[in-house]
Amino acid sequence: MTDHPAPKHAVRAAFDKAADGYDAVATVQRAACDRLLSLAIDAAAARPAFAPRRILDAGCGTGYALPGLARAFPAAELIALDFAPAMLRRHPPGLARALCADLEHLPLADGSLDAIWSSYALQWCTPQRALPALARSLRRGGQLWIATLGPGTLAELRDAFREVDDDEHVLRFEPPQALVDAAEAAGLRLIGSRRETLRAWAPDLRSLLADIKTLGAHQTGARRRPLGKSAWAALGAAYEKHRGPAGLPASYDTFWLVAEKG
Repeated sequence: MTDHPAPKHAVRAAFDKAADGYDAVATVQRAACDRLLSLAIDAAAARPAFAPRRILDAGCGTGYALPGLARAFPAAELIALDFAPAMLRRHPPGLARALCADLEHLPLADGSLDAIWSSYALQWCTPQRALPALARSLRRGGQLWIATLGPGTLAELRDAFREVDDDEHVLRFEPPQALVDAAEAAGLRLIGSRRETLRAWAPDLRSLLADIKTLGAHQTGARRRPLGKSAWAALGAAYEKHRGPAGLPASYDTFWLVAEKG
C-alpha cells in the first residue's frame, strides 16, 4: 500500500483502461511472474505431501500467470480474480474460472483454497486487510505465493520530479517488513523471500511515461496541474541523469514472499 493510496475506484478504472495495451509493455510484470512461479514450484516441491487442488490467482490481470500455473499444477482448479472486468476479458479461454472481486474482500469460503498466488497486486491493498482475507481462505498447510512492489519503485521518476515542484507525484509503497508483519499477524509462517530491483527501459521520457500509463500505474501521485513547458524541460533534464546504455530506466523494487498457513 502507499502512504496516500489511490481510491479503489480510480485504480479499477485505470486497469480497465489499460487492459488492451497492457501485455505489450509488461516486461517487468512478466519477469516478476516467472520468478514467482519458480519460487512457488520449489516451495511446493519442498512439501512432498502438498498437492494443491484449488489455486487462486489474486489480482490476475490479463492472466499471464495462468498457463504456467496450469503446467506446474495440472491437477489444480484455477480461479482467476481481478477487480477490473476488462482484465478478466483478456484471459486465455478455458484455463481458469473468472471471478471479479476485490482481494481485500474475498467472496470465498474459509479454508477453501490450497494455494494463493498474487503478483503485483498487493501493493494496491492495505496489508493489514489483504493478508487476513487471504489467510482466511487458505486451508491449514496451504501456501501463499506473492510478488509485490516496495518503496524503491519508480525512484528515478520521484527523483526527477523533485526538480519540478514539491508535490508527491509517485506513490510510496510500504517496505517488505510491513508485508511480513501482516502475514505473520494473519497466522502465516514465512517460508522464503527475495528482493530485487527489476527495470524497464524506454528511449525517452515521453515513451517511458506512456508505458507506465499503459500499465495502469498512472494512478500514482498527486499532480494538481498540468506540467508547463519549463517544468517538462526540467523533468526531462533531471531524468536524463539516470540514462543508461539501454535508455531511461523505470525501477520496480520487487519483493517475493512465500508463506504457509499454520
